[in-house]
Amino acid sequence: MKPRTVVSMEQALSLPYATLRFAQMGWRVIKLEAATPEGAHQPGDPNRHIGELIADEGRRSYYVGPNVGKEAIALNLKEAEGQGVLKQLIQELDVDVFCCNTIPKRYEQLGIDYETLSAVKPDIIWAGLSAMGPDYPNVPGYDPIIQAMVGYMEVTGFADGPPTASGIPLVDLKAGDELYANVIMGLAEKLETGQGKRIDVSMLQASASWLITLLPLIDMGCGPEEVTRWGNAHRKFIPTNVYPTQDGFIYLAIGSNKQWQNLAGIGKFAALDPELKRNTPAQRYADREDIYKEIGEISARHPTDHLSADLAAAGIPNAPINTIHQVHTLEAIRAKMTETSLPDGKFLRMQPMATDLDGTVTSLHFPHIYGADTVSVLGEAGYSETDCETLRQKGIIS
Repeated sequence: MKPRTVVSMEQALSLPYATLRFAQMGWRVIKLEAATPEGAHQPGDPNRHIGELIADEGRRSYYVGPNVGKEAIALNLKEAEGQGVLKQLIQELDVDVFCCNTIPKRYEQLGIDYETLSAVKPDIIWAGLSAMGPDYPNVPGYDPIIQAMVGYMEVTGFADGPPTASGIPLVDLKAGDELYANVIMGLAEKLETGQGKRIDVSMLQASASWLITLLPLIDMGCGPEEVTRWGNAHRKFIPTNVYPTQDGFIYLAIGSNKQWQNLAGIGKFAALDPELKRNTPAQRYADREDIYKEIGEISARHPTDHLSADLAAAGIPNAPINTIHQVHTLEAIRAKMTETSLPDGKFLRMQPMATDLDGTVTSLHFPHIYGADTVSVLGEAGYSETDCETLRQKGIIS
């Protein structure tokens, strides 16, 4: 697919993550932030000001990863003149995609609703990302709040502990991936129809689509233990779980009777089931607490690498519980990492792309400072430097 131009009125994580994927494809991504008066405290995307100071105020650690490879402009869309500037940008830059993640009740107020922008460019792909979609226009979207609403926290953690949020922002990232995929699909459809499209991504609905192993169980009449917290254990594939080792922890997965037989065939685990009386999923489920205890008592006597070697030789999936620092050194990850460079030239390695694709960009420029590209982008749309200075004095651009 040829490179496209994306204007994204974005902040926080979910939408910036989605548009990062466009930047990685070599597309032009113009990040649109709200114009603020000169000297305003912490202008632009609030995430600019979160985390350790990396380059300068406005480019702190939490902001860098999702915002590399993008241009940065600032417009005041609360004013009709600012909305007019956006329309001219969309026309003159032949913008293919417009995205936003403000609450839906503000779409018309800011002149960014699909009807308004498609009147300017009928074939535009418009994508809005919000907490619960346009049917709930006043609800703001925050990852942990949606994790709570959609039941993720209820099924994360240990049965005797509190509901627990995921260690990564699953909701933000799931919703971002949905917007990315649907924009790609919308562009593909446009090749056939020549028409634009409106896309609405609900963080709640997108997250609920992942409950494929849980929600269907309700109407099946499954017991309450099926739809609550199980710690690190799998609800059905027993004894998939985390076990202590002499020097840490190991995760092993048993997905079939054959793998159970292989586990019981390892010398150090032979006492688990010498007569293979547990060689059915139902029996292992019934005996699960005893099995967890027996495996843990055995595994705790051996080093992680020795256990891993024995399990691998028996065809049993397993892995140590790596720290993020250890993940950073995994060759399979390190070889795929994307990169950027700070203004002082310091090299930064970042997360890999989700998939290897031809024509993608793995080295992306460092995030631009707030409003850095406003004048140059407006220049492409026909505004002179004098025009831009007048707009600046009126508070239409920053």
